[in-house]
Amino acid sequence: MDEHLQTSFPQRRNTEPEFKDTALGLISTRSFPAIVGTADMMLKSAGVHLVGYEKIGSGYCSAIVRGRIADVRLAIETGVDTAKQFNQFVSSLVIARPLPNLEYVLPIGSRLSQLAASGGHSRLSNKAIGLLETRGFPAMVGAADAMLKAGDVYFASYEIIGAGLCTAIIRGSVADVAVALEAGMYEAERIGELNAVMVIPRPLDELEQTLPLASCWIEKVKPLQLPINVKQTEKEVVKLPELKQLSVDALPLDNQTSDSSMESWD
Repeated sequence: MDEHLQTSFPQRRNTEPEFKDTALGLISTRSFPAIVGTADMMLKSAGVHLVGYEKIGSGYCSAIVRGRIADVRLAIETGVDTAKQFNQFVSSLVIARPLPNLEYVLPIGSRLSQLAASGGHSRLSNKAIGLLETRGFPAMVGAADAMLKAGDVYFASYEIIGAGLCTAIIRGSVADVAVALEAGMYEAERIGELNAVMVIPRPLDELEQTLPLASCWIEKVKPLQLPINVKQTEKEVVKLPELKQLSVDALPLDNQTSDSSMESWD
């Protein structure tokens, strides 16, 4: 019976949540650019950490932050004001002391950004972020093409959150991102429907790590190239006989000649 119980139930993990005993804050919007802009303002307004995003479909996105209760409350207040300015606010929540059961079941116990950063370093780091959201995939693709042709920007990736909403994410200098977004807006409205636009001039590292990124922009760590012929073969050791065991006959010919010559001199 005991063996059956041990094999039937999963073993408890030994790893503790990274944000154990810290407050939990959530805020929800109806747009991906809006939730990214809201998360950016929360990170810059208080000492909180961005765990990641939760997308439940129909365009609803939630940003999850952790930190001290005072910092989380301040960050959520700032986030609510920001989301309302975008006219995309849905709801918000602050939990001072989440129970361990909540920690292990919901995606709030460990940082989701570490999974995104584990693949390598991004070549687009430390560049401004531009987000353009459309309703319809053709409008997003057309807007991305127009943005690439209008400014010196890079198409980093795209995000789909349901309800036909697609977001193109570009990276570049602040000026190039602004020019590219303007061209993308006109193209998106010509093809379909433009839903939201966002520019983040100086993104923090935590915000960058939670955004999707195409694999072509990730620099993999290359292994160290060593010379091929580094292993030397070990030479065979020959044991020499002891001097006491050497006989006169074993001496070299030169020595015998020298001895005979000495006898003739005598």
